[in-house]
Amino acid sequence: MKTIAYLLITISFLVASYYSVIDTVQVPWPKVVPALLVGLVGVALVHLSNRGRRRSVDMVRSNIGKLEQSLASIVAKAEALDADKENLDPYEVRYLIDDQFMTDLDTFVQNRETIGDAYGLQAYANIMTHFATGERHLNRCWSASTDGYVDEINKYLTRAKNEFEQALTLLRSHSETT
Repeated sequence: MKTIAYLLITISFLVASYYSVIDTVQVPWPKVVPALLVGLVGVALVHLSNRGRRRSVDMVRSNIGKLEQSLASIVAKAEALDADKENLDPYEVRYLIDDQFMTDLDTFVQNRETIGDAYGLQAYANIMTHFATGERHLNRCWSASTDGYVDEINKYLTRAKNEFEQALTLLRSHSETT
């Protein structure tokens, strides 16, 4: 289905382009509009194909597992950093964040749409609100580390940890109810 959809988009583009350049003074809309409508059908088919693939049961289960695993790892690393924050060199915190969190954050972000597919948009909004806030706090720590602001690093490490814990709790509560 996806191949047909891309073929429709390509043909639509070529036909609409061809008719648009034939007459340099006026666009022949009666010929261009139907071609563009065919392209819109192609775009809709691509979207439906992607949604169907995303919602396949095995993929959803796999992605939920990846989400829980990456978020649990983020929480564990945030707890460890928060517990050891008094002993950390403030200028090194940014490197620790880069080394420890980037892979898990990327995995979570790559699979986040599965939350909406599996549990609905409200669950997605609730979990992502805490995740995004935690990520912002972690970014704030990174920035404070470049300037050596110890108090700000300490404050936002704790806040990041708390937000990531909330996101994980919400994700797990939805996983247990399904």
